[in-house]
Amino acid sequence: MRKRLPLLLLCAMVLLLSGCWDRTEVNDVAIILGAAIDRKNDKQIEMSVQIFIPRAFGGAGTGGGGAGGAKMTLVRSGAGNNISDAMAQLQSKLPRRLFWGHCKVIVFGEEAARTGIQTFMDFLLRYPEVRERANMFVSKGKASKTLELIPPLERASSEVIREMSDLRLGMKVTLKDLNGMLTSLSHAAALPMIDILKSRRGEKPLETIPYITGTSILRGGEMVGELSLKKTKGLMWLREEIHVTTVTVPIKELGGFVSLNPIRESTKLIPQIEKGNMKMIVQIRTEGDVIQNGTRYNVADARILKILERNMKEDIRDRMELALHQIQKGFKADVFGFAEEFHRKYPKQWAKVQDRWDTEFPKVEVKFDLDSYIRRPGLITDPAGLPEDKVIKK
Repeated sequence: MRKRLPLLLLCAMVLLLSGCWDRTEVNDVAIILGAAIDRKNDKQIEMSVQIFIPRAFGGAGTGGGGAGGAKMTLVRSGAGNNISDAMAQLQSKLPRRLFWGHCKVIVFGEEAARTGIQTFMDFLLRYPEVRERANMFVSKGKASKTLELIPPLERASSEVIREMSDLRLGMKVTLKDLNGMLTSLSHAAALPMIDILKSRRGEKPLETIPYITGTSILRGGEMVGELSLKKTKGLMWLREEIHVTTVTVPIKELGGFVSLNPIRESTKLIPQIEKGNMKMIVQIRTEGDVIQNGTRYNVADARILKILERNMKEDIRDRMELALHQIQKGFKADVFGFAEEFHRKYPKQWAKVQDRWDTEFPKVEVKFDLDSYIRRPGLITDPAGLPEDKVIKK
């Protein structure tokens, strides 16, 4: 009996081993790198996906092609009454099962964004394979056009868009972030806007890249306008999302331009209600370095530093005021988070205006409290390439 017991236990353990009965081979899936959602007409939407071509990855291909210059991706589209229907139509045109696990970029076409993205969001958040960390964008014109490009440096245009988003050249918004903005008290959102860079002479029309041109503003899930790249920087200052930027300002007192690189920034929103009037104090503290001196002055001088700090503060204020005016007065979309701040500090007063926040938000008085400091003048203090006797010390 003692000899048979181990054998019986071994047989029982074998029954618990399920093996790979539900495996999915890599050769059986179509890996989606990027997706685009467009309006085909008033009744149908079009879903386009950029699919990785595994066989093109072999060999030593660099740049936008694979081995022997083969294309690394292909783009396929399907149309339907909603995304699920379009996906079914798209799947019928492919021999492999669509796999969303590697999709890092999702682009809405401008027309689709203007008619509303709520129904699209439902699929993207409900379908288990779509990543909540996928980067979200709005494209000028048709979104599918951005997926068809053949970038000269990267393997896929979706990779170009993702890397530009990671560089923080504009806003960086994930699917999770977008859902948070749309379901917030203000129901407003901001997404980076992209366009196609014009090809240079002698290059094929598709041999170019998409790039960030500004920010799309949405209210109630519908696009109501867009900001330029300069105003986008003002919006990012207000949202405390500035990570990489260069502030180049003309210094009239010094007769030249100076470029500064903010290295640290903090933004604090302080709501106030006085005699029934809503006010918001925007308190900003920023520190930066000098990265180029186009004057004849020594930027290490304390007096010169004060002039540079004042001009940097004025430039940041101008950018924020431009963004605030267009968004608050023009688009009437609270993408700054003012609603949450008033709700947190004045819950009773907020309850009275929350149903009409779209009309109350443009009336909020906004005041700026800015402080800027220059911590380092760079590796040198005197202007480079200028004889010492030409440098103005004081």
